[in-house]
Amino acid sequence: MISTRALTKRYGATTALDDVNLQVPDGSIYGLAGPNGAGKTTILGIIAGLKEASSGEVVLGVGRHEIAVLSDTPQFDKWLTGREVVALSLELASAGTDAARIDQVLAETGLTEAARRRVGGYSRGMLQRLGIAATLVSRPRLLLLDEPASALDPQGRREVLDLITRLRGTATVLFSSHILADVQEVCDTVGILRGGRLLFQGPLHQLLVGSAVPRYEVRLRGNSAPAIAALRRAPWVTQVREFNAGEVLVEVRSLQDAEVGLPRALAEAGASVVSLRPEEVSLERAFLELTQ
Repeated sequence: MISTRALTKRYGATTALDDVNLQVPDGSIYGLAGPNGAGKTTILGIIAGLKEASSGEVVLGVGRHEIAVLSDTPQFDKWLTGREVVALSLELASAGTDAARIDQVLAETGLTEAARRRVGGYSRGMLQRLGIAATLVSRPRLLLLDEPASALDPQGRREVLDLITRLRGTATVLFSSHILADVQEVCDTVGILRGGRLLFQGPLHQLLVGSAVPRYEVRLRGNSAPAIAALRRAPWVTQVREFNAGEVLVEVRSLQDAEVGLPRALAEAGASVVSLRPEEVSLERAFLELTQ
């Protein structure tokens, strides 16, 4: 659906994007994650045709009329009602009106009761949901969403993430976010940006399995020093850290080595083991390890 080749964007001496090759599969939900200033908004703007790249190219699998864009801070004429905003968006996108469709997206975004109120009185979260409604109403094949849930309360975030999830297979969604839990929950493909460079791109499970260092959490009773010393001598252990009294984090070269060697090393050290388990790999952990 989207392919960028050596995409680069410079603002004077500052390089916002550096040779980015993005590949967004058709029908996927692609999460573009990175800290503020990583280049997420810049790349979305170039793909949308709102910004011009310094070099490189963008190849799209749809026409421009089949793309909808949501900025991170959507704003609308204050004298319009919410329903008028969505109706206008539909008319501009498809040169028509569909009252049932307008009502549907207003309901999906939780704005039915506020639909006839002027948007000048909307809260920040309501404006975000209104932007999503205006984006979805024309049934675009490609959605570009910049931080779509960043201004919402927990319930609003839940509704927006559910909306995005329901789009899987019916539209391609590329959305940026610094909220890694949101990316992990709804995305099947992820790209990690830092300093304008694409550090990782691929299926989410590949990042979680392939990037994070395998670790075990061990809880010990009593004196933990002999067990820690024994683990540090083991050739398959790369790091041992006691983060609380009796709670030890053990980094290993492979889970296979740890499954055999860890119980044996603890037993030989005479350790009293309360619990032993591999640490669950999260996107946040993989992201931090990748970007450090």
